[in-house]
Amino acid sequence: MTFLTRSALSLDALLGEVSSPERGGTCAFLGTVRNGPEEHGVTAIEYSAYDGMVDAELGRILSEVRERWPQARAGVRHRIGKIPAGEASIAIVVAAAHRAQAFEACRYVIEEIKRRVPVWKRELRLDGTAVWVDPSGQPTTSPPVPTPSPFSRLAERGDGHV
Repeated sequence: MTFLTRSALSLDALLGEVSSPERGGTCAFLGTVRNGPEEHGVTAIEYSAYDGMVDAELGRILSEVRERWPQARAGVRHRIGKIPAGEASIAIVVAAAHRAQAFEACRYVIEEIKRRVPVWKRELRLDGTAVWVDPSGQPTTSPPVPTPSPFSRLAERGDGHV
């Protein structure tokens, strides 16, 4: 499955992936491109990604959700390309038997994405400048060059065996 898209995000589609009658608590998270005082006039963010690694890592994160919260199901989409300020760049939906598990699992997904997933952000600013930022939002000189592990290549091929 591909978790990356260049299209606007649909919560309805994600809800359809995770909802079921036995899951009574649903939590949705939208990460939106912002232009607040700390962002220095951001008009948009250009997201780029190493597609194969992103899909493999997001698949692992969703598997971890199923292991930690067996009754929960999670769905995620991340946009790539130029996303204007005010539009969502990531959507996560988790449905679980109870709200506590849905909130915990949703928080887990976004924190792990920020920590592990190779998606890079380039802030486009009102004054015409562009700045690469790391996952914490701090400026950096350029996106990191990914070094795929042998495990990610196996996941990309679909082997799953080590």
